[in-house]
Amino acid sequence: MDKQNISVGLDIGTTKIVAMIGRKNEYDKVEILGLGKAKSMGVHRGVVNNITQTIQSIQQAVQEAEAAAAEKIEEVTVGIAGQHIRSLQHSDYITRPNSDIVIDEDDIDRLINQVHKLVMLPGEEIIHVLPQEFKIDGQAEITEPIGMYGGRLEANFHVVVGQVSSIRNIGRCIKSSGLELEGITLEPLASANAVLSREEKEAGVALIDIGGGTTDLAVFKDGIIRHTAVIPFGGNVITEDIKEGCSIIEKQAELLKVKFGSAWPGENKDNEIVSIPGLRGREPKEITLKNLSKIIHARVVEIIEQVFVEIKNYGHEEQKKKLIGGIVLTGGGSQLKHLKQLVEYITGMDTRIGYPNEHLAGDSDEDIASPLYATAVGLVMDGLKRQERKKVEQVVEEEIVIENAAEETIEPEIEIKEEKPVKERRSFLDKLTERVKDFLDNAE
Repeated sequence: MDKQNISVGLDIGTTKIVAMIGRKNEYDKVEILGLGKAKSMGVHRGVVNNITQTIQSIQQAVQEAEAAAAEKIEEVTVGIAGQHIRSLQHSDYITRPNSDIVIDEDDIDRLINQVHKLVMLPGEEIIHVLPQEFKIDGQAEITEPIGMYGGRLEANFHVVVGQVSSIRNIGRCIKSSGLELEGITLEPLASANAVLSREEKEAGVALIDIGGGTTDLAVFKDGIIRHTAVIPFGGNVITEDIKEGCSIIEKQAELLKVKFGSAWPGENKDNEIVSIPGLRGREPKEITLKNLSKIIHARVVEIIEQVFVEIKNYGHEEQKKKLIGGIVLTGGGSQLKHLKQLVEYITGMDTRIGYPNEHLAGDSDEDIASPLYATAVGLVMDGLKRQERKKVEQVVEEEIVIENAAEETIEPEIEIKEEKPVKERRSFLDKLTERVKDFLDNAE
């Protein structure tokens, strides 16, 4: 099998680590060849806090995926999230020396690089700089400035900031697991690619990915990401509440939540009771489902209200920024009964559960099309996209070399190569990936 067309997504979560192997089929859909998952031991709220345990979990997930796909995994695309991620809006401008020459990639790169010079808190680094819209000589609402004339180029940016040590720790875990880092992606962006349609991103939509340790939010409007946030609460906090509220052990609390849990207390009758075996011959405990759903409801409301504050921060209440597509819920936590209705009730916005099946091949396993694996599917897609981009760059470089040979110019090849830039601009995450790789190589 051609190694080139295979991509591996590694989702390092708080509750589970998922390795997923996929490739593009002839219909341009993603075919999942293998899936491996392991209980995540060394991760707390999306941040690695025990390197050794995380390495073991990664190796276990990777081995399982390798066995399922009969493929050897060498490179992975990994997602970063966690409570250290925050975002901000920023405007910046450059004055061009010659306004008679049209604006090109270099001008935009210069503007983006200027944003990277923003002073951050100690230990923080800019991960993503996403241009929103551009202004040329005061003319606003320009989405694509390349090819236009102008002296002053300015833009609004959505800047995502994270702690560089957390990203390096993830890189370290991957390298120590015997894998290569192919790429880094922001997890809310990966899940958005897997579950949202282009129409939704155009109309305006908020994607809420409820994981074990964190809840990620990504807001899109006019096809562009406008706002991201990571809320440090997820499904594990609900389990914790049940454990304490009912005085039972964690394993039983998790089972209760998954099997009988509901976000809407009104639907349970008072006489519905679950009996839980006592520890070591103690009396069994009886818990009413109404009480259970009251505990769950209280915490879920808190999480949704925090997310809704972030959606309001983006400006959803302004007419121009209204999210017509409403809310899409994904991640393991989205499978809680009656969550959709509760979200609609609190926010007043249309809501649906997001399944990553739009981009998957038709004969995919039903389990894989579960919201649990939205991020992993998104990471596989991201890896495949990155490979396609590399292929295009190679072809362009080869064409340049052939042209140079045909022209038989006196100047050396390298100078001519620089004059013909590759059209696809590398994202900052690609550069970040390289810097993390360099750091790990030098740290050896």
